[in-house]
Amino acid sequence: MMNQGGPQWANPEGVNGNNGTGTVNASQHEAELFAPLSTIDEPIKETIMRDVRAVASKLKVVLLPMERSIPYGGYAGVSQSENVELTDRDKEIIQRLKDWDLWGPLVVCLALAVLLSFKAPAGQAALVFAAVFCAVWLGSAVVTINAQLLGGTISFFQSVCVLGYCVFPMTMAAVVVDLFKLLPLKGLAFLVDLAVLAAAFLWSTRASAVFIGQYVVASRRVLAVFPVLFFYIFLAWLILLF
Repeated sequence: MMNQGGPQWANPEGVNGNNGTGTVNASQHEAELFAPLSTIDEPIKETIMRDVRAVASKLKVVLLPMERSIPYGGYAGVSQSENVELTDRDKEIIQRLKDWDLWGPLVVCLALAVLLSFKAPAGQAALVFAAVFCAVWLGSAVVTINAQLLGGTISFFQSVCVLGYCVFPMTMAAVVVDLFKLLPLKGLAFLVDLAVLAAAFLWSTRASAVFIGQYVVASRRVLAVFPVLFFYIFLAWLILLF
């Protein structure tokens, strides 16, 4: 006797119970059952372009972080007393960042490390590259662990992904600082570099702090975000140093 309540693929003979009504195409169900669930058959170009679009989408989120209809450029979102109502755009951004990856942060980190290693003194390029690379990844890990110890619900790799992408303004600042050095600014060069790095620092901290603050209870947000400031200050100091 055939199993009347079982799935269709369990009845390859095409018999629906004992009533003899209806037939099931066994080959069709076999094809559905063993259909590929991955993109292994996808062209390499399409795979690469999909990853590039995903990275570009997250970089756009960093450059145009969540907009709030509150003062102080969104930093009030990490205060101890505020309960922020997210807009539809903010919710869409948070949902997009939940789909974490490490390719983008790796490219941003490598770009910053290579830029600073080119400007390092003779014989110290490898040391500077290693210092920047380790600072980005270890700093991101420390900030993430601190947020989790404070009761944050953000996942480890999701936080590392956000912090890594938010290094992008610092990388752009390193490029701008190099370009300004080509101009005859003389005594104003240091002040210009400081202003550029200050703008990049504020941009990076705002983009990351507002996002991470969403996953920590209001009474502990400041403690969770405080290490983020030190993280980007250290990167800004490295850029200014070289």
